[in-house]
This record gives sequence, C-alpha cells and structure tokens, in this order.
Amino acid sequence: MTESAREGIDITRILDAPPEKVFAAWTTPEHFAAWYGGDAEVPLDRVSMDVTPGGAWSLVIVVPGTEMPFHGVYREVVAPEKLVFTLKDASAPADIEGETVTATFTERRGGTTELVFQQRGGNLTAEQYAAAEDGWEAFFDALVARLASF
Repeated sequence: MTESAREGIDITRILDAPPEKVFAAWTTPEHFAAWYGGDAEVPLDRVSMDVTPGGAWSLVIVVPGTEMPFHGVYREVVAPEKLVFTLKDASAPADIEGETVTATFTERRGGTTELVFQQRGGNLTAEQYAAAEDGWEAFFDALVARLASF
C-alpha cells in the first residue's frame, strides 16, 4: 500500500503480561488514563468508561496549554480477548462515527500477550494516519510500563 492510499493503522506488539491484565489496562479508567496519551497527562476525573456494547467512553489528554478530548462508543467487548470501539477527537465532523479501533489480545507462551491493533475509518489523510500511528506507538510504550507496574 502506498502512503497516499493509506486508510488505517496496523500495529502488533508482544506484551509481557497475560491477556486478562492487558484487557484490564484497556478497560479500567485508572489504568487506561495511565497509558493513553503516552507521556501526556490524562486526569482520572476526566475519564469515563462504560465498557459494554453500546456504552460510551471519553477522556481528555492535557498537554501544557491544550486539552485534547477523545470519545467513542464500544461496539464489541469480549473479555479478555477483544475490544472494538469508535474513536473521535474534537476535530472530527459531528456527522461521522469516527475511526474504528479493534484491539485483540491473544495469549502466547510464557504468560505474554500478542496485541493486534487496527484503526480504520478513512476519515484521516495519509499524513494524519502516520501521525496517529506514531501516537499509538508512544501510547503502547506507556502501556508496557503500566503493565509492569500493576
């Protein structure tokens, strides 16, 4: 796929934690706030998660001088194997559902988990997808650190 035809993000990581722990890091406000946003602050009082199909989620990433709100709706929740949810930021048009994020958590030998991450929707330019992928990579680095701490 050429960069100009890019329509999403695909990332695979092996995490040193079992799927139950990885799933908890994605679905518990205090854990999600600790890694989503990478090094940026995500105040716990600005995180809301109803981790059920049709349930809403939202949070705000705070960097000096700027607040970046994100929100969406859970489409599929299969603990501890899979999450599918929509993702929108403040710049997204109100009339679109947003991007769709799919995260699967597959148990591997030695108590590790293969995280397969996809973001689709076609709502971003190739440059925006590239920047979002860099952001997710930083988030996943923070996820690794969070998994080691609980």
